[in-house]
Amino acid sequence: MNEKQKAFVFHSSFIVPTSSFCFLCYHPAEVPNPAQATSKFKRVSLNGYMKKQLLACSLLLSFLLPHASPLTSNLRAQPTATATPPSEAAKTVTLAGLRAPVRIRRDERGIPHIEASNEADLYFAQGYATASDRLWQMDLLRRTARGELAEIFGRPLLEEDKRRRTLGFGALSETLVARISPQSRAALEAYASGVNAYIESRDGSKEKPLPVEFQIINYKPRAWRPADSLVIGKILAETLSTTWPTDISRAMLADLPPARRSQLLPDSSPLDVIVVGSDDPKAQPPARSKPAAKTRAVSLPAFDERERAELLAEVARVTELTKSSLERAGLFMEDRAASNNWVASGKRTASGKPLLANDPHLPASAPSIWHMAHLSAPGLHVAGVTAPGAPGIIIGHNEQIAWGMTNLGPDVQDLYLEKFSAEKKNFYETPQGLREAEVRREEIKVRKGLTDASTESVSFDVTVTRHGPVILERDGKRYALRWTALDANAAEFNAFYKLNRARDWNEFRAALDGYSGPVQNFIYADTKGHIGYYGAGPIPVRRSGDGSVPYDGATDAGEWTGFIPFGELPHVYDPPSGLIITANSRIAGRSYAHHLTHEWAEPYRSRRIYDLLNGKQKLTEEDYRAVLGDTYSIGGMTFAREAAKLLRASAAADEKTRASLSLLENWNGRVEIDSRAAPLVAEMRAAFRRRILDAALGAERARRFRWTSSDLFFNRVAAERPAEWLPKEFKSYEEFMRACLEDAREALLKRLGTDEALWTWGRYSPARFQHPLAIVPFIGQQFAIAPLPTGGSGFSAGATVNVGANVSMRLIANLSDWDKTQQGIALGVSGDPASTHWADQLADWQAVTPRLFPFSAKAVAAQTRETLLLVPK
Repeated sequence: MNEKQKAFVFHSSFIVPTSSFCFLCYHPAEVPNPAQATSKFKRVSLNGYMKKQLLACSLLLSFLLPHASPLTSNLRAQPTATATPPSEAAKTVTLAGLRAPVRIRRDERGIPHIEASNEADLYFAQGYATASDRLWQMDLLRRTARGELAEIFGRPLLEEDKRRRTLGFGALSETLVARISPQSRAALEAYASGVNAYIESRDGSKEKPLPVEFQIINYKPRAWRPADSLVIGKILAETLSTTWPTDISRAMLADLPPARRSQLLPDSSPLDVIVVGSDDPKAQPPARSKPAAKTRAVSLPAFDERERAELLAEVARVTELTKSSLERAGLFMEDRAASNNWVASGKRTASGKPLLANDPHLPASAPSIWHMAHLSAPGLHVAGVTAPGAPGIIIGHNEQIAWGMTNLGPDVQDLYLEKFSAEKKNFYETPQGLREAEVRREEIKVRKGLTDASTESVSFDVTVTRHGPVILERDGKRYALRWTALDANAAEFNAFYKLNRARDWNEFRAALDGYSGPVQNFIYADTKGHIGYYGAGPIPVRRSGDGSVPYDGATDAGEWTGFIPFGELPHVYDPPSGLIITANSRIAGRSYAHHLTHEWAEPYRSRRIYDLLNGKQKLTEEDYRAVLGDTYSIGGMTFAREAAKLLRASAAADEKTRASLSLLENWNGRVEIDSRAAPLVAEMRAAFRRRILDAALGAERARRFRWTSSDLFFNRVAAERPAEWLPKEFKSYEEFMRACLEDAREALLKRLGTDEALWTWGRYSPARFQHPLAIVPFIGQQFAIAPLPTGGSGFSAGATVNVGANVSMRLIANLSDWDKTQQGIALGVSGDPASTHWADQLADWQAVTPRLFPFSAKAVAAQTRETLLLVPK
């Protein structure tokens, strides 16, 4: 294989998305059942030249693996859910760094239950256990956040690294270590020591190999540092709080009449489930710490058609880079619409104690983005999930309280159009005159090739103004970003350290008072019967405007004057209804005193949860599971009804139209695996949206248009049929909807084939658990998981409570008996495809049957299947 061929295989194997280039993939028509989901695959036919390339590449890769024979070694059979192995005697490992022995029990799902006699050893053992399950994923997460992917994957990922270096996550996290509390820092240091103890125990021998991903890529992980745990929090913030592209999109609509623009960007709905305040015009806002800053219009930069197209193209390039890296890490979620949670007080439940539910929505990935753990030490007893690399528990419960999180999604990012001097390099305008920008030199290591793991250094300059780093530049216009996540004191781990130990509402509030991560809807319940809600995190207060379009950086109009005081953030405690629901949609009524955002998720999920829970007198865990698995689409059903009305007039025209009309009219609104109506509705909605936007905005702006609740607008147009939104090429909405049906049928034909009986939701939108190395020729097969049919929709057919492939974890916390708490993740706790716990939770995930998560000593002992004793050296 010559150097050109090596480069081709190396770059395409690791970098090119599966959807466009995949050597080992699943035929789109083959959707297996769960028992087949981790083993069935089909090879794409290849020409002779490509076969020679793949054979050479596989041989080269196999030589990188210790004790492997070409082509066949390490092509491990994928496990399915199997019988639980019998209990085993405790194994003992001696490790330097421990103060006293620590016991790690693994239950039937391989979840570590860690018992230590002190906090330092507890976090040490959690680091060791997590690394033993997910070391390569941890390394991928920190490299993604730090901008160090090109060092292992090569030059194709250099631009992604530049984006992260521009944001400066790595350097910021290093400085944050010194700013967190001594207790939090000690926990991070102990955790890092545990991770490093595991790394040091892997000597590369057959008995003690590094995870297979390191062998395939041929590199060794460096030591874990406390800052590595903090930096992972930064890409979580990027996933949950990136709003600046919407600011550009909204600015591009400045030429539209205000009324038309307002219709296109809805920010409320009669379906909204309000948690705080009221929309009643008579309701008075609560007392504030100081008067609200007057909101006034902010001058927008003028764009001609060429500038607009070029800027939109640059925004698309940058956002695609972000999307690619977040998808590889299992963290990208469209429009930040991530999660449901709700809590009912004891007066609403059969047990008389609260029930709390949470299911975060993140993309299907292999392994799961969550790691399950149960931690016990004097003064601390907590269980739930955390991100690999993060000590403690992020979502779960301790002995007194339970909590869950969804994304509140306020606008915490502002763009500033900075005016740089043409005469003085790196100087830009401020109200006080020209000011020199900081220029930070970044050195990025770039791997040279597949068989050459050595690196070369690429220099890269980052320009930082008083508002933040310049993240966007086109045609001489340079935009700087101000973002709460880049604040010098934004270290959210302090809050979770306290949250794990909180015993009541006051301690829960105190923990959140210092929370500086992406703003979340935290729900709460305690064993005394209380429930509560707090929208916690830093939300800026601006001198003028609301941050929804870019500011002129040469003025102080868009300066942040502070943050909403903690006591004035949205919150409620023991509401009379006994019910609290959040699902990324609007949570604050018009009476709430502060601006949060204009861009909320559509209220379909929160409204459906409310309707289902309110229909029951005494709620049980079974009721909660039914809600978690609910696939009824309010938005999809609304559109389907209106589409059917419009198609009836022309239904007699041909048999295919009549058949489509029958599907729409007889649909029960549920996005189920065997539904043939759901894919049709999804494609018709897409065509309806595309044609209206093309006509109103032009093709380029339409393609870049983004607004999370825009479906509210399109459903209103379908129902009310205003003449001003009808594309001019159509004489009526009946004719328009007929064209959308034809578009939909053509799209389904291309996507699913000619047999319309197979146009089902399970084939249209299966869950795809992608591992970054699954596309590596031959050897990547061990990571491949077949597309899995699943009900529910996040966006395309209208949002449902069960969002299908995007459900990353489910929790039902039972405060009457912690051993009755149910929790599960999408695949399994292990990141090793050879492990029985690689995908042993997949069937439960698909069936929406999270298993009991043992918490008491008796329950843990009964579920223990293997025990590891860590002893000091």
